[in-house]
Amino acid sequence: EVFAEAGAVGLLGFAAPEQYGGVGAADFRYNQILIERFMDAGCGGVGLSFAVHNDICLPYLADLTTPEQKQRWLPGFVSGQLIAAIGMTEPGAGSDVAGIRTSAVDNGDHFLVNGAKTFITNGQNADLVITAVRTSPDRHRGLTLLVMERGLAGFERGRNLDKLGLHCQDTSELTFTDVEVPKENVLGEVGAGFANMMRNLPQERMQIAVGSLGRIRAAMDWTTSYVRERTAFGKPIGALQNTRFALADVATQLAVTEAFVDRCVIELNAGRL
Repeated sequence: EVFAEAGAVGLLGFAAPEQYGGVGAADFRYNQILIERFMDAGCGGVGLSFAVHNDICLPYLADLTTPEQKQRWLPGFVSGQLIAAIGMTEPGAGSDVAGIRTSAVDNGDHFLVNGAKTFITNGQNADLVITAVRTSPDRHRGLTLLVMERGLAGFERGRNLDKLGLHCQDTSELTFTDVEVPKENVLGEVGAGFANMMRNLPQERMQIAVGSLGRIRAAMDWTTSYVRERTAFGKPIGALQNTRFALADVATQLAVTEAFVDRCVIELNAGRL
């Protein structure tokens, strides 16, 4: 329901072409504003779900898809009727993307997929999971991206993992047991998955930086409000010199970080990050 409401007011799929419901705004500053506002408000769980959908998944679905795939997936993506996730992390492979072991065997008109993913954001609710699979033994040229659609036989959602925070955001295990994925669901070229993932990593990392900055700003705002209200020795603790020194130090670091992140967004938009 949250995704459908967000789609109705235009918060999803900014960069999607207009003919599929987007506005063609391939400018990360739109995404940046949305992420920052969610984090400023303390809605980190919902904000992260939207960020994965908008910032991480959309580039794959906009840039690597055929016209037929765009027509199939993008209208629902923009409207919020289809929720997206990306399946990279495995029980034995995380940052080492080349270590992915989930296998996809060419079986004529489809790939037969077996394996598992873990810590998948949007995993319980996703209708489309952009999944990195191994189609040959070559560590880098043997990876391919497939779109796992809800309802495929053998595609199962595991546990919704417990976390210290972000409780309203689903983080899940996914399992694939002899899943027949039609070749119409291949994203990009077979064997080009590693290169395509590396190409999108700068924006994924930018999303993490922007979200972290929003959380810092929110914590600073909450702390400032607290020290103005909490009293000790007959006055607000915000009036004490040591408290003011600590807040000034955080405010300085925050201002510097904001300037750096804004510069990185400019570089990302220019294709130089």
